[in-house]
Amino acid sequence: MKAIIFSGPSLPASVIPSGLEWRPPLRQGDLHRAALERPTVLGVIDGYFETSPTVWHEEILFALDRGIAVYGAASIGALRAAELHTYGMIGVGRIFEWFRDGTLEDDDEVALLHGPPELGFLPLTEAMVNVRATVQEAIRHDLVGAYTGTRVIEIAKSMFYKTRTWDAILEAAPVSGLSDEQLRRACASLSAAKVDLKRRDALALVQTLFRYHSVG
Repeated sequence: MKAIIFSGPSLPASVIPSGLEWRPPLRQGDLHRAALERPTVLGVIDGYFETSPTVWHEEILFALDRGIAVYGAASIGALRAAELHTYGMIGVGRIFEWFRDGTLEDDDEVALLHGPPELGFLPLTEAMVNVRATVQEAIRHDLVGAYTGTRVIEIAKSMFYKTRTWDAILEAAPVSGLSDEQLRRACASLSAAKVDLKRRDALALVQTLFRYHSVG
């Protein structure tokens, strides 16, 4: 059985278990070419949004038509799975559910700036979905109040994805409606509660492949 997984900043190659054939983030045409190899499963996690053409829906439908199971999670995989789950693509994780249910709609929720392949696609900014998950976790544990958490989300959402970092959120205090000290305390608490939801969902996809497709 052949299982191919496309990932990068959400889940680096170094943590992909044996039994899965890792490939770097998708560009347009990559999934179609992979489908021609007749794998049993394709796992879509990361892909390019802006610097290269994005994976087409038609590529995924082509793979599904050939009887290949296609899973998506965490990033472009979650977006495409939300758009194509009625056609048979299988979504995994909370990010997929947020897009499927219409809670989120914007691509920038999962987009981030990352390093080159030589550095393992190291994330350099924070994905909006991670900010949301972190704030939710902090509120649940009473580390920040609901008002402060809402303001932090609003600040982060107003930023371009290539500049969205916790430091940048902190610097936005003067125009955020929060005092410097309020935001500083909030960011310290959020740092302690930080949730990497993209990585969590990507790992859930990997676990799903092992559970249902005898990978390995």
